[in-house]
Amino acid sequence: MTEPKKKPSKSPAKSPAKKPAAAKPVKEGVEEKKAKGSAAPKAKKAPKKEGGETLKPRAKKKAEKTEGPSDSVGVGSDLAVSARPAPAVPAVDLPATVKPISAPRGGAASSPPVNSPAGAVELGRPLPPPPAVKPPPPPVPAVPRGKISITETTTVKELAEKMRVTIPDVLKKLLGLGVIANLNQRLDVDTATLAADAFHFDVELKSLYADEAISPAEETGPQVTRPPVVTVMGHVDHGKTSLLDAIRSARVAEKEAGGITQHIGAYQVKTEKGVVTFLDTPGHEAFTAMRGRGAQATDIVVLVVAADDGVMPQTVEALDHAKAAGVPIVVAINKCDLPTANVQRIKQELGALGLLAEDWGGKTVMVEVSARQKTNIDKLLEMIVIEAELLELKANPDRPAQGVVVEARLDSRRGPVATVLIQKGTLRVGDSFVCGLNAGKIRALVDDHGERVKEAAPAFPVEILGLSGTPMAGDKLVVVATEREAREIAERRQVIADTQARRVRHHLTLEEFHDQAEAGKVKSLPIVLKADVQGSLEAVKDSLLKLGNPSISVRVIHAGVGGINNSDVVLAAASDAIILGFNVRPDPSSESMAHREGVEIKTYRIIYEMVNDVKAALEGLLDPEEKEVTQGWAEVRKVFVAPKVGLVAGCMVTDGKASRTAKARLIRNGAIVFEGAIGSLRRFKDDVRDVEKGFECGLSLANYKELKTGDRVEFYVIEKTARKLA
Repeated sequence: MTEPKKKPSKSPAKSPAKKPAAAKPVKEGVEEKKAKGSAAPKAKKAPKKEGGETLKPRAKKKAEKTEGPSDSVGVGSDLAVSARPAPAVPAVDLPATVKPISAPRGGAASSPPVNSPAGAVELGRPLPPPPAVKPPPPPVPAVPRGKISITETTTVKELAEKMRVTIPDVLKKLLGLGVIANLNQRLDVDTATLAADAFHFDVELKSLYADEAISPAEETGPQVTRPPVVTVMGHVDHGKTSLLDAIRSARVAEKEAGGITQHIGAYQVKTEKGVVTFLDTPGHEAFTAMRGRGAQATDIVVLVVAADDGVMPQTVEALDHAKAAGVPIVVAINKCDLPTANVQRIKQELGALGLLAEDWGGKTVMVEVSARQKTNIDKLLEMIVIEAELLELKANPDRPAQGVVVEARLDSRRGPVATVLIQKGTLRVGDSFVCGLNAGKIRALVDDHGERVKEAAPAFPVEILGLSGTPMAGDKLVVVATEREAREIAERRQVIADTQARRVRHHLTLEEFHDQAEAGKVKSLPIVLKADVQGSLEAVKDSLLKLGNPSISVRVIHAGVGGINNSDVVLAAASDAIILGFNVRPDPSSESMAHREGVEIKTYRIIYEMVNDVKAALEGLLDPEEKEVTQGWAEVRKVFVAPKVGLVAGCMVTDGKASRTAKARLIRNGAIVFEGAIGSLRRFKDDVRDVEKGFECGLSLANYKELKTGDRVEFYVIEKTARKLA
């Protein structure tokens, strides 16, 4: 049984040359003996050494330099027979046999594989290519954002059309925002903004009340000089209408015929130096009501004062309204032809009100006129034209028209009629327009002479027919493209007006000036002051004006004798002022108007109570004083490191108390080295709020770790106190 097993083992020995590549690495000594015959023991070791190196193709040059011709030939012949197919075999099949050979005594053949990271592992194999570096993913391009404009009543359908997306997509986004809507539902501004942002759109709000929403932007076309618009104001008996009649060289009553009134509240007068437009408003209340609605229609105010009567309460009211509007004032001293006229007294009284005549060294133009005798009318017009030249009034007549309503009424035969002063562009018959909450199409234009005209240029007053309703004084007229657009805008304005009507208008109260001052919005307190008698009025006014200082002041925009009336409320609403009354009360209509307009009325019977309330409001307007208050001192006795806290100073409170909410100031050798917040304050392992004098505590400072033994810590707070008026 053993012999058959021995026979196969002898057969490979008889023919060793058939598998040289496999036998050579395994039995290297046997192969060397057969190739060289009877070699010396030293010769046996040399082939083993060199033969091992010949396994590497790169070591061929070193094998050729081996000493002894016979030895080199033997090695070379051996390589010629068996080493050519072998380099790749040991590196792949038997890598373990290569590792002990690849670290010889420092031959040159072993250095390249050692220096190469791949060759150090697998000898005889070419270096693999470096791993491909994946390029960074391209940046995600930012989604371009569009821009749309919305109004207060934008519907879902309109929003989808503006963004050019489908209505279902918008409804899905709204549902995600918690809003269940349909395509015709109106969206508030916040909801529409969020929905547009989801589709990468920025929103610009264009209010339907703003002219920019329905009127083109500021024109870049040609600007031409326009006539000045002058408002005549004054006391009821001082000849205001007579002066206007004299300027027109005829009475208004003489122009009335056929039951058709020619009194449209505005007139144009031609002078040698140009045209002047005059407004004859029913009173300064209407003038201020227009200003309160944002309609600044007047360029110059002519204040009429009777030379025989002097400054009257209505004169002061008119002057205060003009000053509040910030327009230049020209004084016309009327009735100078009367024997009782006293011009110097008038100038003195006006000077006490802040209007100092030019011949007295002031800047106010004062002209002595007589409306009855038509004296110095031309001089008055000349002064008005000169004042207008200084203002450099210009307008573009080629753009769509825009104007302001001077007065309006409901005519029994013609329907709603409004006198409109054109401010920009040219108004023509057939133009579609929006006027406040009303819309319409111009059916007719009537000038101040009762004649129909086809167009009205800037600063031209004209009566318009074709309104859907009666507007209010101060409403703005804006021409739009089509009558349908005008109706849509008017309807949407009505929706907004109905919503706003449910909210009570609100102006600042005396107490709210504190909050306004903290926001830096106001530094003066506007007041409308009324008293029972002139003596009390002057005393209260002087007391209030003394409360001011360079940083804050009381601004009495009007002071008068008598009860609080509608004119006072209108002025206060337009100027965002407070009405103070001393020994007077508002009448029921004024009180109702004040409630409707959100104007505060405060009445007093004792002067010092009024002064104290105003003083308290002013003190709230002043910036508070900041004062540093030291709470305590501590001394650093030891510095150590606490887990989760870091560097901690063991301190002894030497004075006052150490407070966790206070600020800390670290003093070393008399110099401040840190000032800031406290990181932690502990007693033993417990966080505490305060540590009193004589107790120890652990202290860490926020963002500061260079505490040293002997440092002193000051604990302080900043207290704000209200500033008091001197």
